[in-house]
Parts: sequence; structure tokens; C-alpha cells
Amino acid sequence: MVDTSDEWIIKRTGISERRIIDKETPIYTLAVKAARQAIEDSGISPEQIDLILVSTTTPDYLTPSTSCIIQKETGAVNAAAFDVMAACSGFIYGITIAKQFIETGYYKHVLMVSSEGMTKAVDWKDRKNCVLFGDGAGAVVLGKVEEGYGILSTYLGSDGTKGNLITIPCFYMPDEEVEKRKDYENKIALYQDGHEVFKFAVKMMPYATEKLLEISDITLDDVKYIIPHQANSRIIESAIKRLGVALEKVYTTIRKYGNISSASIPVAMDDAYRKKRIMKGDNLVLVGFGGGLTWGSALLRWSK
Repeated sequence: MVDTSDEWIIKRTGISERRIIDKETPIYTLAVKAARQAIEDSGISPEQIDLILVSTTTPDYLTPSTSCIIQKETGAVNAAAFDVMAACSGFIYGITIAKQFIETGYYKHVLMVSSEGMTKAVDWKDRKNCVLFGDGAGAVVLGKVEEGYGILSTYLGSDGTKGNLITIPCFYMPDEEVEKRKDYENKIALYQDGHEVFKFAVKMMPYATEKLLEISDITLDDVKYIIPHQANSRIIESAIKRLGVALEKVYTTIRKYGNISSASIPVAMDDAYRKKRIMKGDNLVLVGFGGGLTWGSALLRWSK
């Protein structure tokens, strides 16, 4: 489709595989499957879920929300439901929201799902972007855990003045957005300024990590893994170099799944959990960054 090669893609992105959903299949099916697995793994029933949160950049509908579709498909009949729009930072934003509801006692169990069908949002003639994105979903159930475990702290941020660096139009497209897509077949496809986004991500990943450690009063020596948004291996490597830590401390799945936006962090967490790479008491730093522009980080002490 475009002038590229496997060697070119791997060298610049670190991606060798991706998952691409069928054109005829709605993206919410990924979210529902992940949600069902998370509920089963949590040991509670769907009826015990009080709230469903979904982060997605690629909803099948603006209404009904993906969260309401998940409520229907999982039988979580007692749950309220709404979607969170924070692009690749959506999972961090979502678990931060869930944390507040649980700590205040307003809700007992929150289902957080990140679901993305990014390959439906790209233009397949856009060489710089179409090689990056894959499709997938990850989910967690959050509730009270023993003292000293779970989500210990989070940090969120945004810079709307640079929102035009990553855009997906909906009902409105100004002239400058039309011009950006003049060579696209899909005129409402995702656009991103790769050079500027790279600079932003390389700066923001260590910044959000350091801010989190500062408010958490721990050091990187106390952390088992940093689990970042899996945007691009060069971004991760450059950011980790700024942090001054070994690459082995960073848990990545980008080689197998590509960039799946807000789903990349929960998918990586699930991968580590299934491979028994994280154990009770391990400190994990989750860090996301993306469109909006948004960023966020969370310190999690594993208690599963």
C-alpha cells in the first residue's frame, strides 16, 4: 500500500506484529471480551459492578456509549456507565476516576475498560502513521484491597494548546485540518505530527514518572517495572535514557501488538500478570501520554 518494508518499520518503531480487527466487526466486541475476562478473573459477579468506565478514541457510536454497550453485553445491570476521552492517557485517567469513587465509598466495584480500533482510524496511504497502530482491549476490576496496596497515587496533566498535533475529526473540520489530509483517501482519518509528538512524548514520559515518584515519596530503585504507553520503541528508549534507568526495568509489548492507544497499558499489565512477571508487593509505575495533549502516571502496588 505504501513505500515501506518490515526492516524500515522495525527499525523506526520496534513493531513486528499487530492485530487488525475485521472491517465488519464492531470495535466494542473487543471491549466486551476483555470486560468479561476481567470480571471472571476478579471473582465477583457482573451484578456486583457499580460503575463501568471506558476509555476509547475509536467508539463505534457517540451514543450509546461503549460503556453502556458493555453494561448490556456483560449483564452488569446495577452499574452506571460513561466513557472517558483522554486518548492514549485514557487508562490512567480512568483508574484515577475509579480510585476517587472507591475511596469515598460511593462505589465498591468499578470496571475499567480500554478499547481501541485504531486501524479503522488511520489512512492507509499515510506511511508515517499507518504502520504504528493496532487494535485491542484491556480491562481491570477495581475495588478495596488491603492497606498499602493497590493504586497508591496518580498524577494527571494536559496541554490543550498543542491539541492540533494529534487529531481525529468528528462533526467539524476547519480548513487547516482539511489541508493536513489533502493526500489522504480517508479525509477524517487520524493525523499526527510525528516529529512534534515524538519530542512531547520523550519529554513527558520521564516528567510524569518523576512527578509521580515525587508525590509518592519513593525512588525508581523501589519500582519493579515501568509500564508505559506502547507508542514507539524509540520514544520509550529515549525517555528511559533521560530517566537514567536500565531498559530491562521497562515492560513492553509493542513488538507484538503495536500502538493500541489507551489499551496498551492494561494489555501490557495483563501480559506481565499471565507470564508471572509481577508478584504481590511489586511496585509498578504506569505512564501514559497522547492526544489532547494529555499525560498521566500511576503508582500501583500489586495485590492480585
